[in-house]
Amino acid sequence: MSNIYKELKQRILVLDGAMGTMLQAYKFTEADFRGERFKEYPTPLQGNNDLLSITQPEAIKTIHAKYFEAGADIIETNTFSGTTIAMADYQMEDLVYELNYQSAKIAKEVAVDFTKRKPEKPRFVAGSIGPTNRTASMSPDVNDPGYRAVTFDELRIAYKQQVEALIDGGVDILLVETVFDTLNAKAALFAIEEVKEDRNLVIPTMLSGTITDASGRTLSGQTAEAFLISVSHIPLLSVGFNCALGANLLQPHLEAIANKTDFAISAHPNAGLPNAFGEYDESPEEMGEQIEEYLKKNLINIIGGCCGTSPEHIRVIATIAQKYKPRNFSVIPNESEIV
Repeated sequence: MSNIYKELKQRILVLDGAMGTMLQAYKFTEADFRGERFKEYPTPLQGNNDLLSITQPEAIKTIHAKYFEAGADIIETNTFSGTTIAMADYQMEDLVYELNYQSAKIAKEVAVDFTKRKPEKPRFVAGSIGPTNRTASMSPDVNDPGYRAVTFDELRIAYKQQVEALIDGGVDILLVETVFDTLNAKAALFAIEEVKEDRNLVIPTMLSGTITDASGRTLSGQTAEAFLISVSHIPLLSVGFNCALGANLLQPHLEAIANKTDFAISAHPNAGLPNAFGEYDESPEEMGEQIEEYLKKNLINIIGGCCGTSPEHIRVIATIAQKYKPRNFSVIPNESEIV
């Protein structure tokens, strides 16, 4: 397997697009989510997309393949909600290891297949680690500002279980993404460092925050630059932003960090902002034009799509990315050890 640092030095790498957008097209019913195995499960399961890696694995495999065919270099595992904290909504905490392991295994099989077909373009799998549905630095109760729905240690333990399963399943990279609370992210990063130390292994880590609105801050109140500073003590492959905003609105925040770090920079914005029905209208061509501005300004090393994006968006982005050289970044020590 090729070294991802080496690939990043040579070209801009393309991340896949939205998993949820693609799954919506299947119009899976409650029965589809359940499959045979969970037919009698006591709680409603529709909407638990991570579960589809077990009950509808062929659909997940097909989506991964479509993104690789469109030109993606990196696909994300179907594990955005793969922690005991998020799975508590479905009373599926006991399934967390299996969900992550199977999702990683499926993605890795597709990546290996595409790499064999075209060895000069190696494909990578990023283990998707979402923010959970709780926040460690803010109270969900306006009447009790000191209350916390989750502790740092609870997050660390949950993330550690997810990370171990993703690594066992064969991921090449760990991607802590859609960070709205940096304290949550720090728990994930702490867990990753713990697993690396426990297992004596080196695995690249990507970190991607989310700027929630026009204020230019994360939900927990940090500016783009403050977010960068607060995580720069961790050895990261890349830092960047995803979700919440379209490509044009995200650009100033990428500019705010691109010249202030030696890490690679990543971005996977939404296909514009959602319309009144919660759908995304930005065409691949419209999104591609905006992304090209990133590349003209030499802001990016890894580029992809988030909500509302499809293989068609990724195909356009990949075609544009080929025309530009990657932004310079410093390779961390132990480069020769990293796959």
